[in-house]
Amino acid sequence: MRLLRAITLFRVLAFCFAAPLLAALAGDTDKADVDVLIRWLLDEERDLTGIRFADVVYATAGVRVLPVDTDDAADTEVVAALGAAMDRILVEFADTAHAVHRIPRINEVSGAIEDRMQEILDAKPAFSCVFPPTAEGRVQRAGYPDLRLEHLASGKIYYVDPKLHRKGSERSGFRTFYFEPRTRTNKILEDAAHIIVGVSHTGREGDAWTFAKWNLIDLHEFEVRLKAEFQASNRDIYREDAVLAESGPSADD
Repeated sequence: MRLLRAITLFRVLAFCFAAPLLAALAGDTDKADVDVLIRWLLDEERDLTGIRFADVVYATAGVRVLPVDTDDAADTEVVAALGAAMDRILVEFADTAHAVHRIPRINEVSGAIEDRMQEILDAKPAFSCVFPPTAEGRVQRAGYPDLRLEHLASGKIYYVDPKLHRKGSERSGFRTFYFEPRTRTNKILEDAAHIIVGVSHTGREGDAWTFAKWNLIDLHEFEVRLKAEFQASNRDIYREDAVLAESGPSADD
């Protein structure tokens, strides 16, 4: 069953990555190919669940997701350093005068955690911690993963991604992890362990956010699912040739 899911995944990703090349060569993707893809997604969508994230990474980036080995000295040192950093951050954030409490939306607090983790870990002589560059060599904060941590003595790489969640929502089925494979903007460029830093919160008490606890999650056996979704932007919608009617000019025009 795992082999069948892996083959299914490779078929989808192969088409998705080939489509832009076909469009560039032919001026547009062949309609027959599009029809086949749409029918295939509709027929097979239920099978695109339980896909190992490690298989997705290997299929899209050609690198491996390594397990975190608690018997390995480097892995043990990294887990301890991540835990110590998070203990320090939650103590700092417990101060109601901290700037994090002036951030209006909890989703935006993740950026503050990423910034502080990067500062703390990169200041340690044993590590280098940076915001990972894309395949084009540009630093891009959006998208997975958020941090690239290197254990300098061993040369081992760890991709680290802090995520906030409401305390008690650990069993929720709501989607909270997203990975969009892209060739040029891909940030997963090396064999590495992948670690989610989960931080639970209980919302706001008065004018301050409250944080409950942290945990570290190894993504080696993490499974994901593919959702077929067709998208468009305003640029695609509001084309001049598609406008049927519009109001007269306003005073601001």
